[in-house]
Amino acid sequence: MANVNRPQVSVADQEALARNLGISRESNEELTIEELRGTIDVTADPEFASMGEAIRDDLTGKLDNELLEHALAELSTQINRLSEVREAGIPGGETEPEALYRELVEPGWAIYDHLVETGFFDSVEANLPRFTPEHIEGTANELIQAEPLAAALEECGFDEREQTVLVMNVVNNNDRLARWTPTKDIPDEVEFNVEDVPPLQQRAMGGSLLWVKNLDIHLWQKKFLITDEILDDGYWDVKAMLGGLYVMATAAHEIAEGGSLSDSQLAAALSASTAIMITNQEEIVKDMFWITEEMRKPSTLR
Repeated sequence: MANVNRPQVSVADQEALARNLGISRESNEELTIEELRGTIDVTADPEFASMGEAIRDDLTGKLDNELLEHALAELSTQINRLSEVREAGIPGGETEPEALYRELVEPGWAIYDHLVETGFFDSVEANLPRFTPEHIEGTANELIQAEPLAAALEECGFDEREQTVLVMNVVNNNDRLARWTPTKDIPDEVEFNVEDVPPLQQRAMGGSLLWVKNLDIHLWQKKFLITDEILDDGYWDVKAMLGGLYVMATAAHEIAEGGSLSDSQLAAALSASTAIMITNQEEIVKDMFWITEEMRKPSTLR
């Protein structure tokens, strides 16, 4: 029986990842972060270093190291108990759903509120470009070499295969990511007020938190439609979004405390975490919220 809590990776996904990174392979075995790290020849990218330096200079002294450190530890605990939440299935409750998924995102909201208050998202969006194939390739290369980020993800329950899939989420979604326009690039003639649109990175984190938060009510209200397959498909979407949030918060903590990430890796961590959260927001809609006739549990009235 397949491990339902492992993200599904097709041969086509593997081939696309290798092709997008310019890797030539003879083996058909799944790619790993370790293999990628040993294959890709990375030289310091002055553009990425410049972006990371600008963000670090802009935010140094504004972020609360103690708050971020505590929230990161709490978030790691919640990510590690995600399998328990999946085992619980649909939230119980007679008149309203119990807090199951909402507990997962409580530390994430603390991080989000602090980053909004300090102008973190404004600075990141001002200094990072919009997603293009070239920027995504550079992001992936820097991310793969950032061993401190891999260690942080391992501590909160991402094994090597799952870390590879997070990188795949970034590299193989050029077209989807290009549709997400930074607020600074939205033209003035659009029909809505651009001043009311948060920075792209804030939309990625806030949107991820809202999708997970709403699962308690959604699953409880639709419990007669929900199958184990729907819960299994959504498991990875939730974990990936929380993993992306963890990477972005780790980058913020790096700015607050100073650490082992280079300026290039800092810029890559902020771009990659945004891409991960965006991609899996779109996936969870298809996997858990848009329940088609083919997906739903059969009616007992037929």
